Amino acid sequence: MNVGERIKRRRKQLKLTADELAEKLGKNRATIYRYEKNEIENMPYEVIVPLAEVLRVSPAYLMGWEENNNKVISTPYKFIPTAISAGLPLDVASIKQVDEIEIPDALMGKWAGSDVFITRINGESMNKVMPHDSLIAVKPMDLCNLKDGDIVVFSDHHEYSVKKFYRDEDKIIFRPHSSDRRFTDYITNTTNSDLKIYGKVVVYVVGLD
Repeated sequence: MNVGERIKRRRKQLKLTADELAEKLGKNRATIYRYEKNEIENMPYEVIVPLAEVLRVSPAYLMGWEENNNKVISTPYKFIPTAISAGLPLDVASIKQVDEIEIPDALMGKWAGSDVFITRINGESMNKVMPHDSLIAVKPMDLCNLKDGDIVVFSDHHEYSVKKFYRDEDKIIFRPHSSDRRFTDYITNTTNSDLKIYGKVVVYVVGLD
C-alpha cells in the first residue's frame, strides 16, 4: 500500500470527505486528491506531520516507514446514549445531529470504520453474554439478511430490546440468553407492521467487576 492509499483509506475510516480534510489542513480539494493519487513525490515533512495529526496516525506509519502504527487509531461512530429499553430513534440512519464516540480500530476489528452505531444494553435479558450497560455496536441490517442465532436490536410497539433472532417460516422468535428464567421467548411474525429491526450486534464490550 502506497502513501496515497493509506491517506485515502484512513480518511474514509474517519468518514471525512476530501473537502473536510482539505479544510482541516488549510488546503483545497484538488491537493487532497493529489495526495491520494500519490502524485506528490517526496512529500515534505511539514506536510506529513499535520496530515498525520488530522488522520490520527503516526507520520512513520502514514509514509510506510513502519507497518505497525504505534499510535492508537480510533474511529468516530454515532452514539445513541439512550439505553435500549428506554427507546431508540425511529430511524437511526436519518439522524444528523448526534453524539459521537471514538472506539479504537483494534477493538472493532473487521468492523472498524463501517456503518454502525453504538449504544448500551439496558437490562438482564442477555446477561449470559452481554451484561447490563455493556457497550454494543449495531450494524443496520434488513430482516432478510439475518441468520438464526444473530443478536439483534428490535422494537415492537415501541418497546426496544436486544435478543437472539430465529426464524421459522413466517414466525419470528426473539430469544433471551439470560440467567434469569423470567425472560422468555418473544414470538411474532413477518407480517407484523409494528416490528422494526434496527440491526445486528456485531461487537460488544463487557466491563469486568
